[in-house]
Amino acid sequence: MSEYAADAPRILRDFLTYISTIQGKSARTAHEYYLDLRLFLRVLKHNKGLVPRELPIDRIAIDDVDIDFLKTVTLSDAYDYLEYMSGERPTQQNSPDTEFGLSVNSRARKVSAIRAFFRYLTDKKHLLETNPMASLESPTIRKTLPVYLTADDSVKLLEAVQGEYAERDYCILTLFLNCGLRVSELVGLNLTDFQRDTVRVTGKGGKERTVYLNEACADAINQYLPHRLRPHDRDKNALFISRNRNRISVQTVKWLVKKYVGQAGLNTHKYSAHKLRHTAATLMYQNGVDIRTLQTILGHTSVSTTMIYTHIEDSSLREAAQKNPLASVRPHRQSGGKAASEQEENHEDT
Repeated sequence: MSEYAADAPRILRDFLTYISTIQGKSARTAHEYYLDLRLFLRVLKHNKGLVPRELPIDRIAIDDVDIDFLKTVTLSDAYDYLEYMSGERPTQQNSPDTEFGLSVNSRARKVSAIRAFFRYLTDKKHLLETNPMASLESPTIRKTLPVYLTADDSVKLLEAVQGEYAERDYCILTLFLNCGLRVSELVGLNLTDFQRDTVRVTGKGGKERTVYLNEACADAINQYLPHRLRPHDRDKNALFISRNRNRISVQTVKWLVKKYVGQAGLNTHKYSAHKLRHTAATLMYQNGVDIRTLQTILGHTSVSTTMIYTHIEDSSLREAAQKNPLASVRPHRQSGGKAASEQEENHEDT
């Protein structure tokens, strides 16, 4: 088992091994399950009074959790946990400017982890007679159109890049805006992934795809590489290196995108690193890339996921029609039906 789960109890480590080896989940997915379930178990111990009330939740040890403890967990415990996640959980740990309450998408992912764990305990290991989470529903996720930058705003964002790591940051933004990468995919890029004008991208579930690089991407990479910091040995193959000479982290990338969004005079609450992926997809679709090709570029398993960008196009066309300067012109209303008819007849005779 990976070292990140060293503080996990045996029962949780067995589950992580199961989803990795039997279900074929990627190491990244297993790590996310671990983080979600670790927090769940910490909150459970806190709520059940098994640790001092003043002990911060993120410092609660879970290595003593066993099946006897898990047999006491009820559906109400899960509801209490989700209430904490939606109202009290800080969105950014150790930040004085953090907001509280995780998004519905984040909570839905955590519900998925809980349900998978207890299904494993019940159906695979037969350690529980009944599954207390069998009826735990995932929060409803409203389907909304993705938010994206216009081409002009994208240029503004690129032009806002400056500072000590300008070449690196410009390259990061360029790859986002041109290739439609996920944040985790960009962070995971290695020098060996590049071959001429292509890059091998490892997406969700460890699935690989090939993305072609245009001239903007090639130029940005060539400008960055001479300025790339020499990394520590463990990250010697990583493309993007942090100031601490480690592989750059997801949180750092998200932070620097927000920084440049603000410097470009754009809305930092509206635009994020993930919105740059939406921007790339939307701009490609609006400029003639067909939906099947876009599906391959983005690494979507189902084309139905990619189809949301067709709705963006419909919305853009509708908005463009409303912005026509003649959109507010209304037909002149005639006061009398007979007089209007006579005028039309007279006009036809002339």
